[in-house]
Amino acid sequence: MLALLRSFINSYFRRAQAILRVWVEQPALFRKFLRESQPGQALLCMGLGIAVAAVISTLHRIIALGHEWVFQLESGSHLSSAKHITWPHLLIIPALGGLMVGVVAMLSKRWRPREIVDPIEANATLGGRMSMTDNLRLLSEAVISNIAGASVGMEAAYTQIGSGLMSWLGQRMQLRREDLRIFVAAGAAAAIAAAFNAPLAGAFYGFELVLGTYTIAALPQVALAALSGALFVRMFTNDEAIFSLSTRVIDIPDWNYPLFFLLGIVSAMLGIATMKMVTKCEHIATKLTIPEWLRPALGGILVAITAMMFPQVLGSGQGAIDEHLNQHWPLMVLVGILFAKMVASAVSIGTGFRGGLFSSALFLGCLLGQVFGILAGTILPQTDGQLESFMLVGMGAVAASIVGAPITMVMLVLELTGNFPATTGVLLGVLVSSAITRYAFGYSFSTWRFHLRGLRIHSAQDIGWVGDITVEKLMFHDAKTVTSTTLLEQLRQIAPAGSAKRLFVMDAGDDYQGMIDVPAMHHPDLDKSVSTITAQELAKGKEFYLLPGDDIQQA
Repeated sequence: MLALLRSFINSYFRRAQAILRVWVEQPALFRKFLRESQPGQALLCMGLGIAVAAVISTLHRIIALGHEWVFQLESGSHLSSAKHITWPHLLIIPALGGLMVGVVAMLSKRWRPREIVDPIEANATLGGRMSMTDNLRLLSEAVISNIAGASVGMEAAYTQIGSGLMSWLGQRMQLRREDLRIFVAAGAAAAIAAAFNAPLAGAFYGFELVLGTYTIAALPQVALAALSGALFVRMFTNDEAIFSLSTRVIDIPDWNYPLFFLLGIVSAMLGIATMKMVTKCEHIATKLTIPEWLRPALGGILVAITAMMFPQVLGSGQGAIDEHLNQHWPLMVLVGILFAKMVASAVSIGTGFRGGLFSSALFLGCLLGQVFGILAGTILPQTDGQLESFMLVGMGAVAASIVGAPITMVMLVLELTGNFPATTGVLLGVLVSSAITRYAFGYSFSTWRFHLRGLRIHSAQDIGWVGDITVEKLMFHDAKTVTSTTLLEQLRQIAPAGSAKRLFVMDAGDDYQGMIDVPAMHHPDLDKSVSTITAQELAKGKEFYLLPGDDIQQA
């Protein structure tokens, strides 16, 4: 029996080696296999998910070391929860970092003046095609921004590089358009799963934001990439989750759910206000007379001034979230930090720092939930002791409003707390917040940015395929043409009644002169003039035409 099993295993491995040898020696066969095999694509996404997680973990460590070095922090501490940053560091580092971001952005725009395409835009308009050069441009600016203490997170850069790696490989493998879009979503899923140590949240982020839909066809690729990314972080790094309440029991009384509904409404209002504040800051920055490359330095100075009063505004806010979940703060201090974080995040992005609002939205929600919970406890004493539940609901609801991924936020809370009652409360707040944001505002932060650029993108659903279909692909190539000097008598012989609908008229230089309606050409009223009327006289619609390269939107 053992000999038979050994023989089977050896035979299997010999066959696998032969297949791999053929793939290595003939890459076209490997590409064909991937194009036609969903299991092959899923296994490749799983391996690439590990690679993405390794990159994210490395970047996370670089940011942490950068904070420890430039702000003189203790090892393992977070910038947003640091207590003893000296004033010289606080004043100089954000401004100097802003200056570096401005110079890098100026030089990169001179080299490549086009806008950087993010994963959502790539999947919506370009079939998943992303430029690795542009991804590295964004990553470098985001790393400098975060090390300098700008009030933004790294999640946008994480998803950019994760999706970019998947897109780059998918293009090399010559994947089909839809498969390449799925690879881009899988890259973003792996990045978020690794960043938050939350595979379910990562997978739903890929579906909701980057793919734009939930589909069974994409489930193996996206889920395996997210799972492998999160497992790599758990097994080979010491990266901690953004917060953890898994050891604490959170009971949710029934009377809290109406309050969660109200908190969802307030969270939507805060999310919309934050997005509009970013736009307002950008508008003010463009009106300034200083050069564009100096604007981030000015933003760094403003963030530094704000941080002198509220140091929690520095960085993404991950350290501050954990600190606020484990400590109770005075109401007016919380209100001050909340407003200061809103302003600092809006100023950071509005003046040109690179980064996203994922972690910042979670921190804003944590602060709002804490403020709401204190006020609720003052009015309704039976809610006293429920502050943590309000903070969790606030985090999910505000982040769902700004980021635009409601189920992602629910899964994030579930994975990081392991508490189903708390997750149910978060689900209610998230649904209310998302619905109000969608119907009252119509955009998440990402799609709002597209709107401001004049792009009609409301999600990552593929609308770019329309632009890939040209008139040439749809036109008939056997159309009947005649010269402009052809007489009506000849025209009737070329196109007898019922043989065609139109004749297209061309002049001696083969330029379009219009078209002739064949049934009208055979009207009895024209019988007396068949020897005098020419095609030029019968032709109409010369000004209406399409070129082969026009897409069907123009048509």
